[in-house]
Amino acid sequence: MNEYQTGKAIRPTRKQKVMLDFIDNYIAEHGYSPSYREIMTGLNYRSVASVATLIDNLIKRGQIRKRDNSARSLEVVYSQVTPKVKTNQVQPKEEKWLVEKIENAFTQVETDAANLAEDSIDHLYVLIGALKVLGLDSAAQSFMPRLQILKQKVSA
Repeated sequence: MNEYQTGKAIRPTRKQKVMLDFIDNYIAEHGYSPSYREIMTGLNYRSVASVATLIDNLIKRGQIRKRDNSARSLEVVYSQVTPKVKTNQVQPKEEKWLVEKIENAFTQVETDAANLAEDSIDHLYVLIGALKVLGLDSAAQSFMPRLQILKQKVSA
């Protein structure tokens, strides 16, 4: 009975470890696995066949899985990397830019009060909602009085 049949984990060789780390980091960064050519380029191999041989060995060892026979279907079985989580946090300069854009939208609607329409108000509500989703509640609240005044003009 060999190590594959007993289910004991086998430590990867140095080259295999480098490849596992590369694939793991690539998946964490991009959300999908690299192609064999991207692995070849990223690890400075000279041929795709070298990459394929190493990957086949990692599959046999149970350290990588391959879904179907499709491209970009590699999965590291015991991933050491946590995927990067994108949050809805806004940088101060982005917040300033966003508030200025919403301010311009309000100014446009207010200056064209003669042609005030319900969709204009709806659009402004969406913009304020976006501020709230991004965690910019104080900025959203600062626009609410102006929005209420515009809403009253439409209703009248």
